[in-house]
Amino acid sequence: MSDPVVSKHKVVAITYSIIDESGVILEQSDIPVYYVHGGPNDMFPDVEAALDGRPLGDSIEVVLPPEKAFGYHDPGMTFTDDIANVPPEFRRVGAEVEMQNDRGETRSFFVSKIEADKLTVDGNHPFAGKTLTYAVTVTDIRDASEEEKRKGISKPVMH
Repeated sequence: MSDPVVSKHKVVAITYSIIDESGVILEQSDIPVYYVHGGPNDMFPDVEAALDGRPLGDSIEVVLPPEKAFGYHDPGMTFTDDIANVPPEFRRVGAEVEMQNDRGETRSFFVSKIEADKLTVDGNHPFAGKTLTYAVTVTDIRDASEEEKRKGISKPVMH
């Protein structure tokens, strides 16, 4: 019997690092995260494609420009207001604020800056506009159940 490789309908466990252009690690998981290869998942297509056919223990690096990762920074998703108009619990950099548009759609914004009496929130992903390197290691491979093939695995991966 041959050793398993990453392929369609396999549950794959990975550890990973997301590294920016200057070599700074932006996110890292040394605890394995799981996804269904070739099934419903949150993997970037280029990362999933690079993992295809890889054996247990193999490592890859994939460079994703903004358009293949989190997109470009959209200035239209950044809003500044007087800090007096913002509830006290949100008056700190990094605070998450749920905002709703006139169509009832909600989106998360993060407080990105506080200067003088102004507070800025940003709806862009924190990695928007960055070219990112995904360093990924395959730590486990197993057959997916029928339910996992249909629904994927509910744990988020690399977001």
